[in-house]
Amino acid sequence: MSHSGSTLILIMAIAVLAPLLAYAVGRRFPVPLVIFEILLGILIGPDVLDWARSDALIDGLSQLGLAMLIFLAGYEIEFGKVRGDTLRRSVWAWTAALVLGLSTGVLLGGGYTRGVFIGVALTSTALGTVLPVLRDAGELQGRFGSVVMAFGAVGEFGPIIAMALLLSGRGAAESTVLLAVFAALTAGAVLWALRPRPPWFSKVIARTLHSSGQFAVRFVFLLLALMLGASTALGLDVLLGAFAAGLVTRLVLTGAAPDSGPEILAKIEGVGFGFLVPVFFVVTGIEFDLDSLLAGGRPLILLPVFLLLFLVVRGGPIWLLAPRDLDRTDRGGLVLYGSTALPLVVAITTIGVDDKAMPAGEAAALVGAAMVSVLVFPLLALRLRARAGKGPGEAASSAEAVSGSETW
Repeated sequence: MSHSGSTLILIMAIAVLAPLLAYAVGRRFPVPLVIFEILLGILIGPDVLDWARSDALIDGLSQLGLAMLIFLAGYEIEFGKVRGDTLRRSVWAWTAALVLGLSTGVLLGGGYTRGVFIGVALTSTALGTVLPVLRDAGELQGRFGSVVMAFGAVGEFGPIIAMALLLSGRGAAESTVLLAVFAALTAGAVLWALRPRPPWFSKVIARTLHSSGQFAVRFVFLLLALMLGASTALGLDVLLGAFAAGLVTRLVLTGAAPDSGPEILAKIEGVGFGFLVPVFFVVTGIEFDLDSLLAGGRPLILLPVFLLLFLVVRGGPIWLLAPRDLDRTDRGGLVLYGSTALPLVVAITTIGVDDKAMPAGEAAALVGAAMVSVLVFPLLALRLRARAGKGPGEAASSAEAVSGSETW
């Protein structure tokens, strides 16, 4: 059996085992599923059992998994909720975090280039990881969930833009022009998505939804491929295209197949969370440089420092600029969810190591801190709100209380 084949079997075995472990442990101590996927990936990786190693095929599947995770995060964004004062506050909070992060990164990294990688990583929010937690807790549709979605969307989209501007190796002017071109393409796609679809479009979706044709699912993946292709052609990170594809796809399906939308999304999530996304997280564990982290010295010291900086750099501005209608408990929960990071940290540190702009140990410390944030911060947010009597019922009533308060 080829090396890729045996590694893929191990990855899929972990993908099956991880939910069982999460279910068994979750009855006493809820642990996010991705933690088991990453830890088991580390276990089978070259630094522990050395059963699996990444290669071109596995790495390609992993990149598709990351793109799918960002796509699904973009799909979850509801324009009706992410707007007005909440959106403005989330943008200002991320901008303040970027300034603070770049300053902190330059000081820690000892230079501008390394500092930019650290600074951008500290501003990210793992929206794709946080949303399932909110959904499982029944809070995604309430006021608190919509605020987390707004701050999380900017925390996921902002670093992708920063990566294109600051980490591409191009001049600022050239990067800005390319981003403007991509923004124009995305705006055109959004306008197209908002146009009424012809009657046959909806009929084909309905007739093939439970057949081998699966027109809607194939159409969604075509949109994803087009946006990924557009971002690649312009020399931009594919994650930008993935996020934009999620936004456009939601608009298309909402207009063309409002009744079938949830079922279509379930099929897409089946491909994403059932195959591609677990591959990304397991490969993150396989490629994690555990030896560099455990060698001691600076990397091991930096791990708790980076964890604290996620709260200070990303969480501090969120606390100060959170919507005024949120009480201290909701602000605390928002800070914890907003400071949770991982997928983009992996992407940024991978670029940094490949470009020899970051040492492997420092990258491992950043990724390790992000892994701890995924394990600890959502759990603390859930417990914080539970102690204050916050829950699905409260979220719904809160949403009704503020209905109509958001303005453009």
